[in-house]
Amino acid sequence: MLEEFKKFIMRGNVIDMAVGIVIGASFGGIVNSFVNDVLMPPIGVLLGGIDFSNLFILIKKGTTPGPYLSLAQAQEAGAVTLNYGVFINTIISFLIIALAIFTVIRFLNKPTKEEEAPPPVTKECPFCFTIIPIKAKRCPNCTSELKA
Repeated sequence: MLEEFKKFIMRGNVIDMAVGIVIGASFGGIVNSFVNDVLMPPIGVLLGGIDFSNLFILIKKGTTPGPYLSLAQAQEAGAVTLNYGVFINTIISFLIIALAIFTVIRFLNKPTKEEEAPPPVTKECPFCFTIIPIKAKRCPNCTSELKA
């Protein structure tokens, strides 16, 4: 059983998947940092100094009475909050990751010049429907004159 497990783990696609998961997790961290530290502060300034990560609705006060100026203060006091600002940041992170994945998949699916279909060398005669060379000006079968 141990030998069978070792054989399973060493298969190429399992290792590729593991590498993809590790890189994906790292990429997620980079995107989260980009959203929280680079993208959201200027958006907050443009919207009047709003810090999205501190947008919350107080559901129940904590052991220390409010008002709570930040989400961290509310959580430290043990308050129950609805953290919709963190949710907005998470949605923006998801959209950026989805866009990046879409871009990579689109790039990978684009055919290379070697894979592109060669230009056609034949066409069909519109009068007798036989296959003729693409450069033909007259059909060799029915002798009809063809438009270029």
